[in-house]
Order: sequence, then C-alpha cells, then structure tokens
Amino acid sequence: MTDQAQSLRQLVSAQPVGSPIAKSNRTAKIITVSSGKGGVGKSNFTLNFALTMQAMGKKVLVFDADIGMANIDVLMGVSSQYSLYHLIRGEKRIEEVIQYGPDKLPFIAGGSGLADMMSLSEAEMDYFITEIERIASEMDYIIFDTGAGLSKENMKFIVSADQCLVVTTPEPTSITDAYALIKVVHGMDNQVPFSLVVNRAGDEQEAREAANKIILTAQRFLDLDIQLLGSIADDTHVVQAVKRQIPFTAAYPRCNASSDIRRIALRYMAVPAATESETPKGIKGFMHRWLKRTK
Repeated sequence: MTDQAQSLRQLVSAQPVGSPIAKSNRTAKIITVSSGKGGVGKSNFTLNFALTMQAMGKKVLVFDADIGMANIDVLMGVSSQYSLYHLIRGEKRIEEVIQYGPDKLPFIAGGSGLADMMSLSEAEMDYFITEIERIASEMDYIIFDTGAGLSKENMKFIVSADQCLVVTTPEPTSITDAYALIKVVHGMDNQVPFSLVVNRAGDEQEAREAANKIILTAQRFLDLDIQLLGSIADDTHVVQAVKRQIPFTAAYPRCNASSDIRRIALRYMAVPAATESETPKGIKGFMHRWLKRTK
C-alpha cells in the first residue's frame, strides 16, 4: 500500500463515526468529466487523467457518478465490494467504501446509491456530507465521472461542480452532442467553466478542427469561451489496455496516448480555465449546490 493510501485509511479510521477530521489547508477542486454521447472514451480518460495527476504529486479521488453504466472499476480490473449505497444507508464508513485501483488510486463506486441520494432524509444527507468531508479535506481534486448525455442527474452534477471537462471525438455526431451538452448546461448556469478534450484524434490538425467547431460555435451563439486542454491520439495501445483491464498509462506508459494525457494534465494544472475566477468551493459547496438542484 502506498503512503497516500495508508495515510488515508489511518486518518479516517482514527475518527469516531460522524466526527470531522482535523482541517487541512486544502479545498478540493470538484471536476466533472462529461460527454454528449456514450462511447467516446470518457471514463477511460477520467481514470488515466486521475492517475497521471496523482503521479505528479496531486491527491485525487475518483467518484464514479454514472448511474446507469458505472464502469471505472471494470477498467481497473478491480471488484468493488462496497459502493456509495452502503455509505448513504449508514452501513459502512467512508474508509470502507473507498476502494483502491492501480497505484492505489482511491475511488468510490457509485452504482444505485446515486439514485438513492435523491430520496435521502435531511439527517441521512447530513451524515453523508460529513463522511465525505472527512476524506475530501485531504484531496486536491475530486473527479466525478458522470454519465453521458443530457439526463437530469448529469446536469445536476455538472452545474454543481467547479469545472466541467467535456470529452469528444472528431466524429460529427460526437461533436454535435458535445456542443448540445455545453449549450444546455450553459443555459442552466452560465458560470460553469468548460474545458475540452478531443479523444481518438488522427493527428493534431484533426483534433484542432474538431475542437474549433465547438469552440467557435460557443463563442458565436453562447458568448462562451471554452479552453482546449488537448487531444489524445487514436492509439491501439488504449484498446489493448482496456482488454487487459489495466489503465493505458500504467500498461503502456510510453505510448502516444499516455504522452498526450501527461501533456493534458500538465496544461490543466498550469493554466486555469478562461472563465474561472472563483476559488474552489469544495465538496460541501458542491453538495449544497447539488441539493438545491434536486428540490
């Protein structure tokens, strides 16, 4: 077990149930990774992006928030014994719900527990927020891998977060659906900062052309600036890694896709979003905004 994983377990398990841990100087930034349609590699990006930032010294927690098709654990070849459901029902504490993937990346499987959050009592929600805060205060980033498309659940997650990373491919339907997602979210809350990642790009020119179709349209019709974080090559090593249930950055660290992920992670941490002006609100702020949207 890595030092990070060991310290997380010791930190949380040492606290009485429901008690807050000692405050740290961190306020975790809440990121949602979303896409307009399925099959664009969103979850694979989320996993490898998180692993790459962790390798760069950041503390990252991945939250599988895809209600219908949660598969982060499958991509890692890890069996999730417990999920969010066990936490919100008070059956398990946060340290028992957190699972660890490659390089001991901490993650929480969502599953049916996400749907159950819609009907929690005030006392149950207070317990849930308290438990999540106990671990969130030790994180730099909490990444929610949301479902694809324009479901109400996805929209609530996106507008409640600090930032949304939209994953698309150069395919026309993917581009159209990615813009539709951005348009709907922007209509709900025009303060949500977006960044764009083009996956499975044949080359940089193809990626730039695909990105510009979204970026220029958003500027013209939404008066919205969207940052292009970068592109990921259409690399056969990614498919091989998925079949092996190993993240491609771990299985093939020198492949083109892994190099692209590292560039994206470095750019993300070095250059703030064009529309981002506020400091992260943390998990508590995220949950309060999310709750307002569920009423």
